[in-house]
Amino acid sequence: MSDPFFFGYGSLVNRATHGYGHAFRASVTGWRRAWRHSAGRGVPFLTAVPCADSRIDGLVAQVPGGDWQALDLREAGYARTCAGTGLQPEPDGVAAGVTQAQIYAVPRSDWTGPDGRQPILLSYVDVVFQGYLREFGRDGVMRFVDTTDGWDVPIVNDRAAPRYPRHQPVDPGDRAWFDRLLAELGATVLKD
Repeated sequence: MSDPFFFGYGSLVNRATHGYGHAFRASVTGWRRAWRHSAGRGVPFLTAVPCADSRIDGLVAQVPGGDWQALDLREAGYARTCAGTGLQPEPDGVAAGVTQAQIYAVPRSDWTGPDGRQPILLSYVDVVFQGYLREFGRDGVMRFVDTTDGWDVPIVNDRAAPRYPRHQPVDPGDRAWFDRLLAELGATVLKD
């Protein structure tokens, strides 16, 4: 395959948020996720964080013609870097032979401290949970939670007027399960 690939580990796992049709389930070793604040962003976001002893699930997808412009624009504020040698696409997928992909991560130098932290948008959490639920089932959502740091950051319930630009409608039953999961995590969910 001549087209390059990216590895998505957050909202890019939710296929309803993008048009990359050649996307396949995969995992990558050497990374975790974390909720972080950064200069230039009003709310926390997910970023990939190097971690030798961790593996995360996600999607690997082709970037047709190597045209990174649209994806780089979507992922503004992130740096595109090689995901490393631990990429493992699903064995029976079109991407089964892919060994290299790019991953978007915010450089540590751009992270800001806890002072004046804004809450995570629940509409963002919903999109990510929904993507993992569709791709990997409830066990996949649980693995996502277990391999993501920063659940101590408050979450604001913006479902009535979603502020996340790629928010999606969520089945009421799934939304109730997401809420129970966040409660079990001890996450603080604030009213908007």
